[in-house]
Amino acid sequence: MTTVLIVDDHPVVRSGLRAVLSSDAVEVIGEAATGEEAIALATHLKPDVVLCDLRLGEGIDGVETTSALRALDPAPAVLILTTYDRDAEILGAIEAGAAGYLLKDVAPETIADGIVRAAAGDMVLAPHLASRVLRSMRQPMPKLTDREIEVLRLLATGVTNKEIAKTLFVSEATVKSHLAHIFTKLGVETRSRAIHVAQETGLI
Repeated sequence: MTTVLIVDDHPVVRSGLRAVLSSDAVEVIGEAATGEEAIALATHLKPDVVLCDLRLGEGIDGVETTSALRALDPAPAVLILTTYDRDAEILGAIEAGAAGYLLKDVAPETIADGIVRAAAGDMVLAPHLASRVLRSMRQPMPKLTDREIEVLRLLATGVTNKEIAKTLFVSEATVKSHLAHIFTKLGVETRSRAIHVAQETGLI
């Protein structure tokens, strides 16, 4: 029997997970709404696995919670269950010590199987997520300057070069120069692609 602590800031989600995870293989021994509460409960209950959302409202997020949980003795395995699948978020969770990363649209049996596998020391990642993680790890994050990040953030709001220039108190020529550097660093050719890559990699 694998014991699990559920961490999610939505009561309905916690109740639903408790209902679908009750089985001969998995026993839900606690629920937490925040990262801080999860750490306190894990210290006391000592679950085999903590099933944790990535976004937890106020307080620390799932990545910070994972890092703190993995520092406990004994340390539970942490399995992230979330709706967010950006590369930067997946990598952040894995680097913090998570044993796996599942999306909330998977079947209940996949979650239960993932919990058992995480407890056994396996890495739990859907094949398409695993390939993305490997690709991201092999390709270093592009290094953009603070000003280039500013330009990208403004670009993502849908404003024109002229509006960006006005906001940043620079010329349109300077904005075009920044965009040229951004496109080169991100390996893209269009504004929409630059925004997409920046969001996927967590740059903005």
